[in-house]
Amino acid sequence: MNKTELESILEALFFYSGDIISGSRLCDICDEEEIKIHMAVYRLNEIYAETNSGVEIIEVDDGYQMCTAAKHMTYIQKYRQKPMRNILTQALIETLAIIAYSQPITRTQIEDIRGVRCEHTISKLIEYKLIEEVGRLNVIGRPILFGTTHDFLRHFGFKNLEELPTIKEELLQKFKEEVREEMSYHEENKEV
Repeated sequence: MNKTELESILEALFFYSGDIISGSRLCDICDEEEIKIHMAVYRLNEIYAETNSGVEIIEVDDGYQMCTAAKHMTYIQKYRQKPMRNILTQALIETLAIIAYSQPITRTQIEDIRGVRCEHTISKLIEYKLIEEVGRLNVIGRPILFGTTHDFLRHFGFKNLEELPTIKEELLQKFKEEVREEMSYHEENKEV
């Protein structure tokens, strides 16, 4: 299967970059419309699938990135001789979920929601490149605001944050009721 000139150019750019290239940047570089870029990427992925290639192009946010095919991850892990993904404990997952659904958010806000200190979990999530500093809150002390990264999207297989699963309203109400009950329990025990 022959590749078009645009497909060949895109393939070279993705290979060279090794990182996400935004759709608008690709349009500027290639002097093409966004739909043509998207169709060329789609066709490249078809070619890769038909030829059992070890690479694929994934869509992340408003851009694209060439990466190894997920089906070969065990071999890549053997090559690296250590697990590819860091182990996410329950505390890390809870903190990450709070950040993903509430971003941008401060450490204090996360701790208010979780009810425990979060310095360690936040530093681990930063180390794993799943969250990052996205700014500062404009109040006294200017606390750091945290948000998720492109690595978070890749790790969990999302193109963008809009793909995060939505929480059903009934479940959300149940969570709110549980929090209220727990808060009233703690208030009652403080008075004793």
